[in-house]
Amino acid sequence: MYARTTTIQADPSKIDDGIAHMSGQVTPVITAMDGCVGMSMLADRASGRCIATSSWESEAALKDSAERVRSLREGAMQAMGGSTSTVDTWEAAVVHRDHAMPEGACARVTWLSGMDDHAERAADVFRMVVLPKAQELDGFCSASLLINRETGRAVGTVTFERREQLEASRDAAQALRETASRDIGATIDDVAEMEVAFAHLHLPEMA
Repeated sequence: MYARTTTIQADPSKIDDGIAHMSGQVTPVITAMDGCVGMSMLADRASGRCIATSSWESEAALKDSAERVRSLREGAMQAMGGSTSTVDTWEAAVVHRDHAMPEGACARVTWLSGMDDHAERAADVFRMVVLPKAQELDGFCSASLLINRETGRAVGTVTFERREQLEASRDAAQALRETASRDIGATIDDVAEMEVAFAHLHLPEMA
């Protein structure tokens, strides 16, 4: 399974417009493309950062859709009053869903780099160290790890039922993040706490 993430720096005042546009106009078109198995969107209302993710059943389907989604990305940028956008592609390494996310769910996203020659090690550490501890946290819904073997980068996401539970887990998450990055030999580039605007990725269990 593969994924494409589009990160848009939006006008914070247009976040709701962006969510409506992505959910109502972009998602139906992309999910109708051959090989697409879902879409999701995260949003940070304070900073304006939004991340739209599409999931694909094969690397070929991911690549074949690249040009077809370009105009959709441009439309989303306009709807959000976006100033910049970044596109990344990933391989799904670990996916575990405990239960469906309710309305109001939130996510903590961690970006890592420096794993040029040990992506498998990153997947193993996430599966055997991060996931068991994350599942013990109050409100845990799901967790995933996406990797890019060519760039040596990865992004891990853990979701919670409510923002209060996400905030209460900060200390535990920081300790776990530091342990995992040390075990992997990776650098933590960024951490963000974001609202789950909608989540229909439909990735299979890969834990």
